[in-house]
Amino acid sequence: MSRSKSASAASGRATAERKLLFDQLQQIAQGLGETFAPFCEVVLHDLTDPTNAIVAIHNNLSGRKVGQGATELGLARIADPNYAQVISNYANSFADGRQAKSTSIGIKGADGSYVAALCLNVDLTLFQGLQSAIGQFVSVDAQNNPRESLNPVGADAIRAHIDRFAARRATTPRALSTEDRRTLLRELRDAGSMQVRRASDIIAAHLGVSRATVYADAR
Repeated sequence: MSRSKSASAASGRATAERKLLFDQLQQIAQGLGETFAPFCEVVLHDLTDPTNAIVAIHNNLSGRKVGQGATELGLARIADPNYAQVISNYANSFADGRQAKSTSIGIKGADGSYVAALCLNVDLTLFQGLQSAIGQFVSVDAQNNPRESLNPVGADAIRAHIDRFAARRATTPRALSTEDRRTLLRELRDAGSMQVRRASDIIAAHLGVSRATVYADAR
């Protein structure tokens, strides 16, 4: 085979391989676009043709068109094969000022140079609005908080309350003074713990006193 025919054959194989690569990238871009619609724009760039770089665009949020040129990031990859292949979650913005979060994935050819880039641009506007709404919804007024709990109190909760009370006084439940026991019983009553079935027995056992003592302290 002559040198010219050999070169022609090699060029033909390279063209076929490039077409196959971009066909597959097109499928990936379409799949990502359909999965993350309508919040995420997916753009496929051909870095071998920087003046007509955009090959496909799904969920068009930026207003760009197929055939437009490469971005600054694309040009940087073309100039430097050692440029980072994956740059994820970096701050970006659309032409109208909307904030975006972007991820750019560079695709290299057999010779190690960049031939394509797959880019995802997420419009943060809706999510920021939801974040604000959720923040407002879950906020509570700590300054106007009645003593109420929707959590049913059980034996374990009563014992834990007693333990915390004793710890605040640097002692143990069984070493509490009579006055401290009376204060504790008031707290347990205010918390609704005394309504628990067999509460007096639970408290008496944990404090190491009789049930009669609990009744007396609770008065």
